[in-house]
Amino acid sequence: MDSFEFNKFAGAILLTLLVTLGVSILAEELYTAHTPEKPGYEVAVAEEEAGEAEAEAEEVVPLGVLLASADVQRGEAQARKCVACHTFDEGGANKVGPNLWEIVGRTIASHEGFSYSAAMREHVNAEGNTWTYENLDHFLANPREFMPGTAMAFAGLRRADERADLLAYLQTLSSNPVPFPAADDAAGSGGAPAAAETAAPPTTQ
Repeated sequence: MDSFEFNKFAGAILLTLLVTLGVSILAEELYTAHTPEKPGYEVAVAEEEAGEAEAEAEEVVPLGVLLASADVQRGEAQARKCVACHTFDEGGANKVGPNLWEIVGRTIASHEGFSYSAAMREHVNAEGNTWTYENLDHFLANPREFMPGTAMAFAGLRRADERADLLAYLQTLSSNPVPFPAADDAAGSGGAPAAAETAAPPTTQ
């Protein structure tokens, strides 16, 4: 065997050894069990945000308490967003919604000359068929929940303090304003629906 043939034979053997060694190292790396730093499995647990928990447990404030600190001017400013559908002055015309002069204490669906929806005409609840502060508050919070089938398309005014401001303004629209419920009369008010997001005041139909 000449030197060239010998070099080819030795190179083949060397290459085979190198490939075998590489495969062995790779297999050992892939299949060797690695001991974790901490025994057991980590289970991801979603942590409840403190703010969300507090919001869910938010105390319900009686309507009488909210009305006692309500601001008429803020309420009037909100009511200006409703002028496309309502008038507020005594003897004012009906528009898309009825005139709201003396709305507090008025029998529901009773304003002369306005064509109410069937849901509004037929509505009676635990507070009767009168627009009490409590009924107005609940209606403004969520019209469709308070009166299923109402033609009111507005989703609701979620913040209880803003509803109280609007109710304080509506109280002034009368020659004989209806007194607010007592601030300490939690049972009578039933509490105002919990506050959530801010929205524009709706129209009352």
